[in-house]
Amino acid sequence: ASCGVAEVDDVKLTDCSACDIVRYCSDECQQDHRLKHKLACRKRAVELRDELLFRQPEGNHLGDCSICCLPMPLEITKSTVMECCSKTICNGCFDAYRMRVMEASLDQSCPFCRNSMLGTEEYDKRRMERIAANDPVALRIEGVDQYKKGDHKSAFDYHAKAAKFGSVEAHYKLALMYNEGHGVEKDKAKEVHHLEEAAIGGHPEARCLLGGHEIEIGNVGRAVKHWIIAATQGGDDSIHMLMEMFKLEFVSKEELTVALRAHRAALNATKSSQRDAANEIETDN
Repeated sequence: ASCGVAEVDDVKLTDCSACDIVRYCSDECQQDHRLKHKLACRKRAVELRDELLFRQPEGNHLGDCSICCLPMPLEITKSTVMECCSKTICNGCFDAYRMRVMEASLDQSCPFCRNSMLGTEEYDKRRMERIAANDPVALRIEGVDQYKKGDHKSAFDYHAKAAKFGSVEAHYKLALMYNEGHGVEKDKAKEVHHLEEAAIGGHPEARCLLGGHEIEIGNVGRAVKHWIIAATQGGDDSIHMLMEMFKLEFVSKEELTVALRAHRAALNATKSSQRDAANEIETDN
């Protein structure tokens, strides 16, 4: 411990919750060491936060389709959230299942959980049950619905609860609401916090906005890092920003080339014959 006490059977040491640099034998030990440790603790906490923030996510925040298990496209119009089970289905799987149902003259049901498509009253009952159970997807969707109705305060509350229970998209929505002052007072620090939480969760649009924030305060290097990570997730806006930085000689040709290749690979990973067919149907309509 910071006081020199060793960890033995009858003494259990605890780490500093912020930095993990030092250990303490008691609350009193931690309090006595507070002034000496304060600066080092803050510095290490910032370093740990940056390690987490700039770690390359395994995929984007939408994850994989619950049926075909391919990465989801970033365009929200390319997938459907099944509110009966809160699973997200890509348009390729959704349309393929719908065609099979029509050809076999079966009752309409959810492609994932196979529950029958509910009537309005039963649907609303099921939806409220999922909200009451603190389902983050249901909470976020309700937040979106309240926002569209103009009830920004309720929208903020639902998104805040959804974020608490793990919704990355809800963190992004909260950041936008703090930026616009909708349902809550404008707060730049809280906006950035929620953008960071969304970026850590794999949200490329949130990370792109973080890059813009870093440019505003003069941190070009950090902005470029954000845009490179977002580009490798398939973020188009971040690719455009990297191209602009390349023109200004803040990004090397090699860095841009690697980012472009990773961006293309991320987009290709979301493609399939079923999804292409669904896109053709959407275009025809």
